[in-house]
Order: sequence, then C-alpha cells, then structure tokens
Amino acid sequence: MKVLALDTSTPHGSVALFDGGGVLLDEAFTSDRNHGCALVPLIERARDLAGKFDCIAVGLGPGSYAGIRIAIATAMGLGMAMGARLVGIPSVAVWECDSDHHLAIGDARRDTFYFTRVERGICAEGPLLTDAAGLLARITAKPGWPVLAAEPFALVPQAIVARPRALTLARLAAEGRGICAEGDLEPLYLREPHITLPKPR
Repeated sequence: MKVLALDTSTPHGSVALFDGGGVLLDEAFTSDRNHGCALVPLIERARDLAGKFDCIAVGLGPGSYAGIRIAIATAMGLGMAMGARLVGIPSVAVWECDSDHHLAIGDARRDTFYFTRVERGICAEGPLLTDAAGLLARITAKPGWPVLAAEPFALVPQAIVARPRALTLARLAAEGRGICAEGDLEPLYLREPHITLPKPR
C-alpha cells in the first residue's frame, strides 16, 4: 500500500511517501505563511515516484488552523482524483522524539493550553484543553516523560522544541493505528468557535 502523508500544522511542514516495504520520500520544509508553495512540488515528486496513492494521511493538529486546512484541502483533492482513502491522525502523535512516549503541549490562546499524552504513536490522553495549573499538574504526574512543544514555551521551560514528521504519520496510517478521522477531514478543534458580535448601536 502506497501512503502519502502530509503535515502542515506548524511552520515546519513535511511530506512522506511510504509503500510498506520502504521509504520513497521523506522531506521537510519551513514556511511560516505559505505552506502551499513548498507542499505542491513535494507532492508532485511523490506522485512521480508512486504513480498513484492508495491512502493519504493528514496531520490534523492541534496547530496552525490555516496550515492544517491547506493539507486537508490538498489531500481531499488528491483523494478524489485518485480514489485514495483519506485518514487523519493528530499531529502531536508524530512529533519527533527519541522516546516511544511523550507529552505534547502548546499554547491554545486565551489563557488556555493543550495537552496530549502520547504512547507509541497513539494519543492515550487528549488532545485536551486545560488552564496553566492543570497543564503543570499533568506534566508533574508523569515525571521523566519528555515534554515537547512546537515552539519555546515560557510556562514549561524544560519543554523540547519538536516538529511533526510525516514519515511517522505514514507508518501509523499504513498500520491502521492512531487514526481519529476518515473521509471528510477537519482540523482538531479544542473549543467551540469564538464569535465576537458587534456592539448594539
């Protein structure tokens, strides 16, 4: 089975192509504002190598809303054109780490944070929203576990800056592990949409 994997949930995007027997493509790129410019040439390379994809796996975040939507829209278009199965896996489950378990944290804005406990590529707890006290309590409850974040994290200075790896995403999808969505993919929403209404005149 040929699996194309895409993750653009952070400024460090990645694309991988895995066919079960080996790695055909494993590329990373940096793009703070425009993932599409770097993503499309890598997908074209993957298509040249594979011809057709049987499965397309997408990292669903948490992370950059716009970045995740770019990967989802690209995957949906490719999926329709090729008849490929679409699957989504939390991006925090595939952050690069030397251990087979880690804690993934991030700033969710408005004085909230996200937390995920990952074991062997599977989200065993979360992603979930919490406040600062709840985040620190969850980290303290797992002494010795690597704590990863997508960027330097003032509240947790020991956090290691990490990034998602599409190759890990592809391997999980090929094994049928960690999949949290299939078909009509959406970013992982940790809270209800926040809508500011205009003030009455």
